[in-house]
Amino acid sequence: MSHDDHAGSVSALLALLDRFANLNVWVVGDVMLDEYVTGAVERISPEAPVPVVRARASEHRLGGAANVARQIAALGARVSLAGVVGEDVAGEALRRLCSAERIDMHSLVTVAGRQTTRKLRVLGHSQQLLRLDWEDVDACTAQVTSRLREGLAARAPPDAIILSDYAKGVLTPELIAALVRDRASVPIVVDPKHRDFGRYRGASTVTPNLRELEAAAGRPLDIADTAAMAAAARKLLAEAGITSMVVTLGDRGMLAVPAAEAEGLIPAIQREVYDVTGAGDTAIGVLTLALAAGATLVQAARLANAAAGVSVGQVGAVAVSAASIRDTLAARPEGKLLLRQELAARAAAWRTAGKRIVLANGCFDLLHAGHLALLGHAAKLGDILVLAINSDASVRRLKGPERPLVPQAERAALLAALTFVDAVTIFEEDTPLAVLQAVRPDVLVKGGDYRPSEVVGRELVEAAGGRVEIVPLTPDKSTSSLVARIRGSGR
Repeated sequence: MSHDDHAGSVSALLALLDRFANLNVWVVGDVMLDEYVTGAVERISPEAPVPVVRARASEHRLGGAANVARQIAALGARVSLAGVVGEDVAGEALRRLCSAERIDMHSLVTVAGRQTTRKLRVLGHSQQLLRLDWEDVDACTAQVTSRLREGLAARAPPDAIILSDYAKGVLTPELIAALVRDRASVPIVVDPKHRDFGRYRGASTVTPNLRELEAAAGRPLDIADTAAMAAAARKLLAEAGITSMVVTLGDRGMLAVPAAEAEGLIPAIQREVYDVTGAGDTAIGVLTLALAAGATLVQAARLANAAAGVSVGQVGAVAVSAASIRDTLAARPEGKLLLRQELAARAAAWRTAGKRIVLANGCFDLLHAGHLALLGHAAKLGDILVLAINSDASVRRLKGPERPLVPQAERAALLAALTFVDAVTIFEEDTPLAVLQAVRPDVLVKGGDYRPSEVVGRELVEAAGGRVEIVPLTPDKSTSSLVARIRGSGR
């Protein structure tokens, strides 16, 4: 894949994030109030072999469909929430939280005699020890369903609809069928809890986890067998009249399965997992916004996967910000490969944040220990390390027709994989002067085979208040010496 392809793929995802603010989404489903009691475990109860938690704090958060709505609002989109609450303290608390998150509640129906779904979690040292649930799961009556539909009909037409099904009685077959019939022109994405996907007939996308997919398929599936999972998914899609499926696979990532196209496996972004609560809500919210913004299914799943990775790194159900998704994408190797215009914008943001930018340039052909020593030294001179590498054509003009030994896309990918490198760009010119003008680094680094007066761009950097740093070379470590040794060993 070329540098442009790599940069373009991440750029396309970032551009989708920018379009979220113009969207309007309906979230319909089972709303919940989550309560967290946190404290320290210091002893075992003398009354029973259970831990005693010395409670230090308690907090209410939105859960279920309400958490999905909160995620959408946090990304700047408009959101209307349709569900039911009871005439109780939990229902009042849930409404207050929705109001604080700018969630439209005109379609949130209060039902006498029905308790608000509430989940109490007790955590000790950030580990969940106990959960208590209060809930009614009877299907809503036709009268309540009618009130939900009337509330939604009075809202602005949606760009997408999420059906957040926790099997608590709101998403009856009648309500689902009516929403699909009335709004068939927009993406309708379902988080399913029923094994019969046929009840969601006509939806655009369904997002089961592996266990839910197995239940719907009626047989166990090997998480390592992508083809088998995709085949089971397509069979269910055909039977249920649904267009596509995104299967969430935990630490294996996500599997995007269009009904009539090749599936795509999106690997998980590896990070320490503190709590998976609400990660599915985050994923479906971001997935739906991306689809509404014009993303392909695989693009939408990539964004959702990045957001879910951020979510599991925090305790409890949280709303993931667009900035955190951007940072996650940018931190991956392919997210570091930037076109010049993108690099200029990123550099401007780093400067605004007070970051010290270091830039090193070169061919970096046949990456070796000398390169690593130079770049490791460069990384310690500031907060951000940017690498500008010569294109293949530029290397040939400088080094001759037999170079480079490694194509530009591979050189860029290898450098981007280094944890201390923040950005890599490729320049076609013979010198990096245009890149320096775009980045305006605080420190320009070159190897010890250069004198300061020979460094291209020195005047530009110093005029802006920066400096040139000459780093001593590692003895006997160079691409030329490696090539000579390889040629010598071949004789």
